[in-house]
Amino acid sequence: MTYLGDNLLKGGIAGFVNKFSKEENMDALILLTKVKDPQRFGVAEFDEEGKLVHLVEKPEKPPSNYSLAGIYLFSPVVFEAISRLKPSLRGELEITEAIQVLLDEGYNVGHDFIEGWWKDTGRPEDILEANRLVLDEMKPLVEGSFEDDSSVQGRVCLQRGSSIKKGALVRGPAIIGENTVIHPGAYIGPYSSIGSNCVIRRGEIENSIVMDNCIIDTNNRIADSLIGSHSNIVSNAGNAPISKRFILGESSIVVL
Repeated sequence: MTYLGDNLLKGGIAGFVNKFSKEENMDALILLTKVKDPQRFGVAEFDEEGKLVHLVEKPEKPPSNYSLAGIYLFSPVVFEAISRLKPSLRGELEITEAIQVLLDEGYNVGHDFIEGWWKDTGRPEDILEANRLVLDEMKPLVEGSFEDDSSVQGRVCLQRGSSIKKGALVRGPAIIGENTVIHPGAYIGPYSSIGSNCVIRRGEIENSIVMDNCIIDTNNRIADSLIGSHSNIVSNAGNAPISKRFILGESSIVVL
């Protein structure tokens, strides 16, 4: 099986794996999902009877709206197909070309459709959208602690060892990882995911992902941001509050 690491789909893949394992005569199974912009992806082409016949990579004129979801299941015959491939222009053996070899040589290549949401997280905005999709389905859970006069509103997951101090506000859907502290006056807004071992001393965070071991100590509002692990964002005294958007790799330091 091949599962591209930047893809997410609702419900996981167990059902598809089970289907493939029960089909004794199936040489491959590929998953497809309907998209609005098929030009960005590998696209499936079907004949008049609905049989998969061709795969087209990022076509100018897509033959369908069904994109390859980056999840493929194979029998051992795929290795024979791969052995006959030549590197593409980017110097790689392309999995779509291996599947096309199987199709051209008459192997039984099945396909199935993803019914729930699927997300390719190749761009920052895609990661944030995937975060929203996951949080929309999250169930509230409180394993950490919150002090009197702190406020937790909506669906919030507060993991073990984390605490929300007096005067702080967390408004869900949001998740706070383990051993993270939200200090007085800090605000964690909807669609925010805060990692483990973080310290949020000041600031407003909304529709953002903050990875593990970060320190946020700012009088600014952080929105629509991705903040890598071990990053620090701090404000100098006297700076006027303003909304900021960050895309930060790990171990970044930002002084405002």
